[in-house]
Amino acid sequence: MKRPLLAGVALTAMFGGSALGAELRCPVYKVPPPEPPPVFNWTGCYIGGYVGGAFSAQDAIFTDLGNSTFASFSGGIAGARGSHSWNVGQGNSFIGGGTLGCNYQQVGSPFVFGVEGEGGYMKLQGSAFDPLINTAQPVTAVRATPDVLGSAKIGDWYALITGRVGYAWGATLIYIKGGGAFVPFQTSVVDQCAVTAAGCGNWLISTSSSKTITYGTLGGGIEWALGSNWSIKGEYMFIGLLGDPHESRTTCGFATLASGATVGGGPFCFDHEFRGIHTAKVGLNYRFEVSAY
Repeated sequence: MKRPLLAGVALTAMFGGSALGAELRCPVYKVPPPEPPPVFNWTGCYIGGYVGGAFSAQDAIFTDLGNSTFASFSGGIAGARGSHSWNVGQGNSFIGGGTLGCNYQQVGSPFVFGVEGEGGYMKLQGSAFDPLINTAQPVTAVRATPDVLGSAKIGDWYALITGRVGYAWGATLIYIKGGGAFVPFQTSVVDQCAVTAAGCGNWLISTSSSKTITYGTLGGGIEWALGSNWSIKGEYMFIGLLGDPHESRTTCGFATLASGATVGGGPFCFDHEFRGIHTAKVGLNYRFEVSAY
């Protein structure tokens, strides 16, 4: 009786142990943890557009330098007053245009380096009469208002070529940038009234100049990535001669009498001094290539 019982226990132990060992030897598969999200990288080239506004840092300053005979043009009245200046404001302007650039961000570094070109529309313009005539210092008894008109215009276009350096954390980038600016300037001084009896001077003069000036530019902004390709930015740039932010130039022209004769003493000259330009804009960029790792 004991022998069959012992045999059954032995068989149970043998087969049960084999099954348990087989179960213990089976590999256990675990679900791998999810991969961390890719780190955004700003490397790539982009194209974009922007809108904003611009205004002059200060009114243009026109200075009447006269010629070798007369101390100033003085509204066509010889010797009425010495060399003097007046302001010509240019107001403010809408700006809008496009950008094209490329960025590079080394793997594991928060610093972003890039180069960018910008070009668009800007027109700052204005005019003002030389306020020579006033009740305390009239030029003639019949001439009640000034008639020497100074005009200044900045634009109709401008362009920037800049490098930029930024610091990124994820999809946010703050940056500074600087480089060269190309801005056309136009100036003129005109007196179209030569009849003294009508309250004008006794000669006519017209000077003008148009030139594209190379300025420096410096500023910065912040940019946010919207997904993998699009980004928006806000940016401020100052355009001017850094350190001595003004452009001075001189225009000259001969004065002629109503008869057509030229006034002696050579051409009459006017100095024109321009201060810098402030710009602020918002923009939208499309990135052709964005690296994520």
